Parts: sequence; structure tokens; C-alpha cells
Amino acid sequence: MTGNAQVPAARSPGPLRILVVEDDPDTLAATLEMIRLLGHWATGVRSAEIAKDRFFEGAFDVLMTDVGLPALSGLDLAEILRSRHTLEVIFATGQPRPARPMPGTVWLRKPFDVEQLEAALGQTRNRAAAA
Repeated sequence: MTGNAQVPAARSPGPLRILVVEDDPDTLAATLEMIRLLGHWATGVRSAEIAKDRFFEGAFDVLMTDVGLPALSGLDLAEILRSRHTLEVIFATGQPRPARPMPGTVWLRKPFDVEQLEAALGQTRNRAAAA
């Protein structure tokens, strides 16, 4: 190999890998479809307990969770997973944003459209790039 080797051009970031936790099946299906339309990869589950069981290091870039889940809340799920893993979090909820939100998270008010979802995903990507 000679000293004239080409340095590859910087690539734009690839698609995000997103775990969506939503107990309403219609909302879950619509959210997964929007994420795929935006060019990202996503899988969905209907409870925080299932999400905990399916989560493993390196599999997901973003946790997108409803706050008001039965049994274990989305807030509790995020705290548990973030205590063990580096993970960006989007809370998608019909509830108003709390006065003191969990640091380093994005709040997305339901119902949301694809542009609002794209903006929330952009915020998580920017936050991860700055870390």
C-alpha cells in the first residue's frame, strides 16, 4: 500500500434504532410506521416489563416510551435502563411536561405528527452527538 491512500469521506449518521413502548396498539402501530417512514429502525412492545426483558446493551439508540403505562411507568423504565446503559429517551405522552423533567430527555406531546416526531428524534441525535 502506498502513502497515497484515500481517506474515506465522513458518512452521515445512519438510522436510529428505537425501542417504542406504548400500551395502546393503534398508537404503537402508527408510531412505528412514522419512524420507519423517517428512515429509522424500530420495534415496539406494549409494556415496560417486556421492554426491560428485551433490552440489551448496544441494541437501541433511543427509548421512546409512554409515561402512563400499566404497572411499571415509562419514567421508572427510563430510570432503570439509564442506570445500566447509555440511552437517549423520548417520553411520548398526553400529560403535560413536568416542571422538572428528567435531565437529558425529550418530551413529545401526544397526539403528535411525523414532523414533531422527526424534531424529537433530531434532538436525541444531537444530544448523543454532543455527548
